[in-house]
Amino acid sequence: METQNILLSLGIVKEVGSNVQRFKVGDHMSTHAEIDALYTFNGVDADGTITKGGYSSHIVVHEMKENYPLASAAPLLCAGIIVYASMVRHKMNQPGKSLGVIGLGGLGHMAVKFGKALKSDEGLVKSLDFIIDTASGDHPFDPYMELLKTGGVLVLVGFPSMKSISGSVTGGTKDIQEMIDFCASHGIHPMIEIIPIQYANEAIERLLKSDVKYQFVIDIENSLK
Repeated sequence: METQNILLSLGIVKEVGSNVQRFKVGDHMSTHAEIDALYTFNGVDADGTITKGGYSSHIVVHEMKENYPLASAAPLLCAGIIVYASMVRHKMNQPGKSLGVIGLGGLGHMAVKFGKALKSDEGLVKSLDFIIDTASGDHPFDPYMELLKTGGVLVLVGFPSMKSISGSVTGGTKDIQEMIDFCASHGIHPMIEIIPIQYANEAIERLLKSDVKYQFVIDIENSLK
């Protein structure tokens, strides 16, 4: 049997049940084929069946403002929410922050509109607080990473299972003291090899051969005796 995927449904309420309180006849409403509940049970439907929300006997619906055109609302429930949720989850909804958008298609142009409404900085800049990548297909990330400020965030829209990759280099003074105290209280000691300073050249040769477990420590005091 051939099937066709219908992603979204919008319309006007024609009838409501006796227990319905939120909607009334004549209200504009919409449904979405995918919501966060889709990822329940580790992303797998409980019974393994295919769900077509637009044709279900029972489905969650969303209220649409009557002054908002239904035709314009349709892309909001796919392109719009994909971009908006990504921006909010990663705190891009902060006024005064700079935002870059990769790809100006159905999703990307919405990111530009959201960014403008959220009062992100406009204009040409050399570095960015956030970049949202809506482009499809294979493309390099290095050029975009170089545009990010320290602590900046690059979000890949559509990344499978909403998993995240985060970058880190080192910590500050507070982090260092916390780490030192943690190691002292838990008895954590690095595996080291203590060497005299006269052995430094040999140590470098061994490092180049990955022949060390796992750190060299130069004993300056005893080396000078």
